[in-house]
Amino acid sequence: MTGIRERLRDPERVRRLAYGAVGLIIAAVVTTVEDGVSVPAGWAWLVLPVGLGATALRPRYRTLVFAVCAGFVAVVSTGESVQLGLAAAALVFVSVCEDPARHPWLGWAAGLVGAVGALATALLHERGLYEQPFFFVTAGYLLAILLRSWSRGYALTRETDDLRGQAAWLEQRTNLARELHDVVGHHVTAMVVQAEAGQLSADPGAALRAIAGSGRTALSELDTLVVHLRDPNASIAVSAPPRLSDIDELLAQPLRQQGVTVRVQLDPEPGLDEIGVLTFYRIAQEALTNVARHAKATAAWVELVRIGDHARLRVSDDGIGPPRTPTSGSGLLGIGERVSARGGSWELSQRPGGGTVVQANLPVANP
Repeated sequence: MTGIRERLRDPERVRRLAYGAVGLIIAAVVTTVEDGVSVPAGWAWLVLPVGLGATALRPRYRTLVFAVCAGFVAVVSTGESVQLGLAAAALVFVSVCEDPARHPWLGWAAGLVGAVGALATALLHERGLYEQPFFFVTAGYLLAILLRSWSRGYALTRETDDLRGQAAWLEQRTNLARELHDVVGHHVTAMVVQAEAGQLSADPGAALRAIAGSGRTALSELDTLVVHLRDPNASIAVSAPPRLSDIDELLAQPLRQQGVTVRVQLDPEPGLDEIGVLTFYRIAQEALTNVARHAKATAAWVELVRIGDHARLRVSDDGIGPPRTPTSGSGLLGIGERVSARGGSWELSQRPGGGTVVQANLPVANP
């Protein structure tokens, strides 16, 4: 039963089964009709070789041939050969299914013309109303429309699933690229700063030990990222969830070793959830890393406060300021992606008196 259900979920298999049933109905009806036809009964047999020959034609010509056959069968039927309505319905069904037009009408129109002809013949010979062909033709048309609609819906569902899978894959790649830049890039920058400071330090061994520690951390987190590359279902978290206090205890240290004064002021109750904390941590990480790399600053400030239903993070320095034509590098792009994902806003601007300001706002839950 499971196998049968799986097969019936495939529109192409269902279409082939329907065509097989339709072929049997047409063959059974036209070969068993003996009288009660408005033409010699043998003429009805012509739809069998004509229909078989039509299968070798292009879809639009197949549609036309099946439509003509449907109209012919409908028009020659009478009240005494009402079973021919089944063959007419089957031919309309095949014609509509095979019609490449977005809105198929040819098969139904030909069937209706045949039904009108059958009705006119019945009235002309005073046999009374003969409206059954209209019902058969309409039934064949409706069944074909249902099959076409179901097939199209199935195809759209499959395409939607594929697009969702691709979107999820792209989102995973984007998250991975962002984490790679933020995490590994920060540690490499710290190693460079420690190496430069160690050249002037009275204790080079301490600088080497600090570099070794940063290198081990970077390698560990890089290994986790590589695992995620091999298995996209693996967690992308590369370390324990950071705390806001780590901004002062960890992120500011490379700058201080470089001789930059860093002041960190954090609201004890900013109202952030775990993802919000991670977002602000990564933004501060990117901003302070840029200060270490490019700013040539002597002082930097990190301020996190809650203002109403938003939390604001501001990282500023007294360096050379942002470039006149800022480019959207990986770091700034990552900040924008993180903030947008949380429904917030951010900006990069010139600090009054000289320097750079990176400011981000995120919505927070009401207290």
